[in-house]
Amino acid sequence: MPVEEHARLKPDADWWRGAVIYQIYPRSFQDSNGDGIGDLSGIIHRLPYVASLGVDAIWISPFFTSPMLDFGYDVSDYRNVDPMFGTLGDFDALVERAHELGLRVMIDLVLSHTSMDHVWFQESRSSRDNPKANWYVWADPRPDGTPPNNWLSIFGGSAWQWDGERRQYYLHNFLVQQPDLNFHEPQVQDEVLDVARFWLDRGVDGFRLDTINFYVHDDELRDNPALEEGSRNASIAPDVNPYNYQNHLYDKNQPENLVFLERFRALMDSFTDIAVVGEVGEAQIGLQIVADYTRGDDRVHMCYAFDFLGPDRVNGTRAARVLRDFDAVAPDGWQCYALSNHDTVRMPSRWNLEDKGIRAHVAFLFCLKGSVCLYQGEELGLTEAYVPYEDLQDPYGKAFWPKFKGRDGSRTPMPWVADGPQGGFSDHKPWLPMAMEHLPKAVARQDEDSESLLNWYRDIIALRRMRPVLQKGTIEVIEATDAVISFVRRLDGHAPMFCAFNFTGGSHQVTLPRGEWAWLEGLGFFPQRQGRTVTLPPYQVFLAEG
Repeated sequence: MPVEEHARLKPDADWWRGAVIYQIYPRSFQDSNGDGIGDLSGIIHRLPYVASLGVDAIWISPFFTSPMLDFGYDVSDYRNVDPMFGTLGDFDALVERAHELGLRVMIDLVLSHTSMDHVWFQESRSSRDNPKANWYVWADPRPDGTPPNNWLSIFGGSAWQWDGERRQYYLHNFLVQQPDLNFHEPQVQDEVLDVARFWLDRGVDGFRLDTINFYVHDDELRDNPALEEGSRNASIAPDVNPYNYQNHLYDKNQPENLVFLERFRALMDSFTDIAVVGEVGEAQIGLQIVADYTRGDDRVHMCYAFDFLGPDRVNGTRAARVLRDFDAVAPDGWQCYALSNHDTVRMPSRWNLEDKGIRAHVAFLFCLKGSVCLYQGEELGLTEAYVPYEDLQDPYGKAFWPKFKGRDGSRTPMPWVADGPQGGFSDHKPWLPMAMEHLPKAVARQDEDSESLLNWYRDIIALRRMRPVLQKGTIEVIEATDAVISFVRRLDGHAPMFCAFNFTGGSHQVTLPRGEWAWLEGLGFFPQRQGRTVTLPPYQVFLAEG
C-alpha cells in the first residue's frame, strides 16, 4: 500500500493512553552501511513503513555505547550512541524524521545496572573510599568467604561476583559483567535523572524503563526464602533456571523504589507530552507491583505487562482474571500489553498458531483496555527462527543450551524482500542468520496482497485508532470460559463496543447483552448471529457497536 505521511505531531499529554507502540530492535531492523548490523540510519530509512502501519510511537531498544555482551543492555556510556549504530547526529535526525511522520519516539533506558566497563564502575571498584565507592552494591563476604546472601542471577548462579581489587562482592542481577547500581545512594539517583534529562532535551517523547522493579534492593541484604515447587512461574525465567526456586522478596520490589519513581515522574512532568512505560520483571506479585507503580499521577504512566507473554496460551478464564484483578487492585492504573518481544519466543511458535489463530489473538490484544506494544516482524506473522548453536549470540541461551535456546530466535533480521539471501536487511552476512522461512513473509510480498496479515494489521490498528472507546474506554467482562471471552468497552460520548473471542479450534457460542448491536464487518471474521446468540467458529471474533 502507498505510504502516506501523517501530519506533524499535535500536543497531547494523554497520547500514550491506548497508544500502539512499535518496538524496534535496532541490530535486526535495517543495516544501512553493510556491516551486517542494523543501525539508526537504517531505522530512518524504514520509518515510512512503520508510519504506514498506523501506530502512534516507536520504542527503540538500547543503542547506547556498550561492549554488547548483552547487546546494549550493558551500557558503558548513557549519553552517546554506540558507533555500530551511528552517532548522536543520526539519533537527532531519527527523532526529526519520526516527528515529521507523526510518530513519537520512546527509548529504552537501562538504569538498574551498567556495564562493568562504565567509568562509574571502574572508579567504584578502585577503592572503598573513592567518590563513587557507594555507587554500586558492594558487600563483604560471609566469614567463610561465600557471598553475603543467597540471591540468584536471572542468567544463572549467584547474583554476587567477587572483585579482588576491592576484596568485596558486587551485586549483578543479570550478567556478571552487569553490576547493579546502588539506588540507596542519592548521587546515583541524581545522575540517572540527569541521563533522562539529556535525552529529553534531544526530543524524545518518553522512555521504556528496563527492569523497573530491580532498581532498589533490600539494604539489609536478607536472604530470599525458598519458593514451593507448585508456585514457580516460568514467565520471567525458563524452568531450567534455579532463579525460579526463590521467592524474590528482598533482591527487588522494595518500597523505596516508589520514592525514586516519583522523582522520575516529576522530571517527566517538567517536559511536554512525555510518557513512561516501566517493564515489571515479576511473575510472583506482578499485578500488585503494576498497581503500585501506576497508581495516581506521580509515578510511571503505565507498566509493560507480561500477562500474555508467557508459555501458556491465552484462554478466556485466565484473561478475565487478569482484567478483573487489575481493575480491582489498580482502578486508575494503566497496562501496556504485548504478545511478543525481543526476550520471548515469538507468539505463533510459542502457542503453535496458524493464521486464523494469530488474527484472533491479535484482535483480542487490540480490543483490551490498555496500550499495545507490537514487536517488529509481528505484523508479518514471523515465527521463532531456529538458530544453530554455532551461530548463537545470546549469553542466556549459551548458559542453558539445549534445554533453553535463548532469545536469538526472536531477534533474527527483519525480512523486507523475499528474494536474496539477506532479505533486504543487509548486503553483508548479518549478525544473526536471516531465517529462510521468513522470506516468503517479507514486507514487499505482503504489501502487494490485500488479504495478507500485514494489511490486516493495518486494518485492525485503523479500527482502534478510529474508535476512542477501544483506546480509552472502560472494560466489563460479560462472559468467560476457557474457550471464549466477551466484554463491553464503554466511553462517555461514544457508542459502546461488544467484543467476543474464540481462542480454540472448536465452535462456541456467546450471548449479546440486551440492546441494539450492529455487527462490525470487514476484518475477515465470519461469526454467525441469530438474535442475541452469536456462534463463533474456530478462532473467530465478533465485534459490534451498540
